[in-house]
Amino acid sequence: MSLKRDRALFLDRDGVINIDKEYLYKKEDFEFVDGIFEIIKLYQENGYRIIVVTNQSGIGRGYYTQDDYMILTEYMMDELRKRDLKIDGVYHCPHTPEDKCSCRKPRSGMFMAAKRDFKLDMKNSVMIGDKDSDMRASKSAKVGERIFLSSNQSRCIDATKTIKDLSQLIMDLNEQL
Repeated sequence: MSLKRDRALFLDRDGVINIDKEYLYKKEDFEFVDGIFEIIKLYQENGYRIIVVTNQSGIGRGYYTQDDYMILTEYMMDELRKRDLKIDGVYHCPHTPEDKCSCRKPRSGMFMAAKRDFKLDMKNSVMIGDKDSDMRASKSAKVGERIFLSSNQSRCIDATKTIKDLSQLIMDLNEQL
């Protein structure tokens, strides 16, 4: 196992960690995506920090509160801890697209904050996302590997790799790591 902790696995939340249910904020509606525990474990065991970067415009739109978001985030982290998995950082943007803030993906503000906070080597870091905005933001932040999760196998020009589900990535990682 690598003891270097300057690399990160960046994960989008909705659609990568949990099944995307529009404007999710209730823990009873939260369902983990098949394979996410194995992905986190593989990267964690290989010295990567695990960092969540998530747009949460439901806060800015008034669909749920910052407190609702924090309660769900704590629930997610507790469920991961029960499996001996650790999230090193969670960054979220509560703004709507109309706010044009620097943290909302496709802008790279959340990535740059994590880079600063953890002194990350972005070139040797990885992003897994399911939207074009995830890939654009991580490319702008100079994340070296950008994995696009697309169940319908659509492509994203900013991705370095496209997968249909996490089981495909698990097989690839077991060969590589």
